[in-house]
Amino acid sequence: MSKNKDVDKLDRKILSILMSNAKQAYTDIAQQLFVSGGTIHVRMKKMEDAGIVTGYSLSVDQGKLGYDICAFLGIYLDKSSLYDDVARELESIPEIVDAHYTTGLYNIFAKIVCRDTNHLRQVLHDKIQKINGIQRTETFISLQQSINRPLHIVEDGEEEELP
Repeated sequence: MSKNKDVDKLDRKILSILMSNAKQAYTDIAQQLFVSGGTIHVRMKKMEDAGIVTGYSLSVDQGKLGYDICAFLGIYLDKSSLYDDVARELESIPEIVDAHYTTGLYNIFAKIVCRDTNHLRQVLHDKIQKINGIQRTETFISLQQSINRPLHIVEDGEEEELP
């Protein structure tokens, strides 16, 4: 399953638990997996050092914080060679929360979170469309998020097995 041969079944189980609830204490995870708390600490440190675990984050309801618009933006570049420069500029726009260099119709596909449609218009007009190298954009407003889950990394049958 994994390209990194140093990640075993126990590592995947630890990661799976934390990906669904990053607030879970290592001691609780250790009890669930029938190992010591020290084992969880050592495994997590190993995965951090290997770059497998790259950080920790908190999920919030953006709408309850006043950010009611989630939109996706397809960005066409003048030339693909401008990607690095444009990506640096996009990174400086706080409303852009995710961006990918893609194949297909768009060179870049980005996710934008804004307070309302007026805020979205301002971000598009005053920030994004003024970036040198962007030819044009296409905007898709999300009406509802249907799926938001972590990647399933524990293989079938491993859930029941003890480490």
